[in-house]
Amino acid sequence: MTREQAYELLTQYNKSRSLVVHGLAVESVMRYFAEKNGEDVAFWSVVGLLHDLDYEMYPDLHCHKSKEILEAIGADASLIRAIMSHGYNICTDVEPQHYMEKVLYTTDELTGLINAAVLMRPNKSIMDLEVKSIKKKFKAPSFAAGVNREVIQNGCALLGLELDEVIQMTIDGMKASAEELGLAGIEI
Repeated sequence: MTREQAYELLTQYNKSRSLVVHGLAVESVMRYFAEKNGEDVAFWSVVGLLHDLDYEMYPDLHCHKSKEILEAIGADASLIRAIMSHGYNICTDVEPQHYMEKVLYTTDELTGLINAAVLMRPNKSIMDLEVKSIKKKFKAPSFAAGVNREVIQNGCALLGLELDEVIQMTIDGMKASAEELGLAGIEI
């Protein structure tokens, strides 16, 4: 599946701008991790873009409806498995095993926290965002309360990385698409 086909599919099932932007954010982070690790950038990008394919229309069947949709169009089994694995112990029992699946599982929630933190900044820019700012927000359960911090911590353990490292890499991945994500900042 090409990136263009994935984007078309994402926007077919998601009309909410925030959900599309979230898909773009996760795509950007997945691309960053793939580049850093010599992995298939195009495939990782498509996984990131489509990970929440079914969320807007079928929130109660999250991941499972994506599987059904993707199987119906003949999508690759590894794409479907990756998407299923990001819901591990939340809405699926598909445990992340491949490095790519672990990255998706870990950074999905983290991109939401980072996005919320950037939008609260006076300059609305990710470009000068520091890890310590995100760590502070991470420790405040009332901030972006819908973000599952336990998933992020479990994901860091799966990856064998410290939280600070994962936060920095996620920020760096999102910076690459700052304009598209609306996180490049405003003049103040």
